[in-house]
Amino acid sequence: MSIRIGINPLTWTNDDMPELGGETPLEVCLSETAAAGYAGIELGNKFPRVSSELRPILQGHRLELISGWYSGELLVRSVADEKAAVEDHLSLLADMGCSVMVFAEVTGCIHGSKGTPLSARPQVADGDWAQYGERLTEMAKFLAGRGVAMAFHHHMGTAVQSAEDVDRLMENTGDEVGLLLDTGHLTYAGGDAVAAARTYASRINHVHCKDMRKDVLTRSLEADAGFLDSVLEGVFTVPGDGFIDYPGVFEALRGAGYAGWLVVEAEQDPAIAIPLTYAKMGYEYLREKSVAAGLAA
Repeated sequence: MSIRIGINPLTWTNDDMPELGGETPLEVCLSETAAAGYAGIELGNKFPRVSSELRPILQGHRLELISGWYSGELLVRSVADEKAAVEDHLSLLADMGCSVMVFAEVTGCIHGSKGTPLSARPQVADGDWAQYGERLTEMAKFLAGRGVAMAFHHHMGTAVQSAEDVDRLMENTGDEVGLLLDTGHLTYAGGDAVAAARTYASRINHVHCKDMRKDVLTRSLEADAGFLDSVLEGVFTVPGDGFIDYPGVFEALRGAGYAGWLVVEAEQDPAIAIPLTYAKMGYEYLREKSVAAGLAA
């Protein structure tokens, strides 16, 4: 699989805040995705969850389904229970030919709660990492057996947020657990996206590309603002409209032979950040910089 550029529908309509873009039809989201040049899109809250219904809709726009977010709870439930919980989602992704599943640990998460400071986010106790890693690895093997790799999403407001959390995650899991590198979330958490790409390039199997506005980020961190509150203030933007070193990230991925998706995922208020305008900006920047880095032809 060569490098392809896709997008998440958060640009048009937000899963965590349905009021953002709530009036925007799926048809608009898909037609503008195609118009901006993207080859695929991830799942959103307006998508049919039955492959026989979703496939012709995407085919009508010449788009592929890339993946979709899954809310895991392996910190508190067994692998057997998680397998049962994931079945419908896994079947959809497998039927649609997706190569990865976006897997996030949401036990105790606070990223969907406006007004809740990020300092209140859950953490994995030192003594729990080994067992948690074993459960994740077993779950990843199960997914792989169905043809879908786990792409673990470190995320603000969850138990796996910081660069240190990512280190512990990688140390305690087998290679079956792939890493979804989210440049924006890692930067938000105080990490270095280029360093992470270099360190874990061999295990990165999915990349979410967002950029950050430094002034908003600084204010948000100083205020210990809630995740959604910061999103509404405009902490995220599309690649090339902030300060993240994408050429450095792409160089690291090229060196490891990365051959997956680059997905623009930059949640903003669509009433302020016009979706098609920003979708085009993100696509054009990623295309230019990935080719320049030798990551894409």
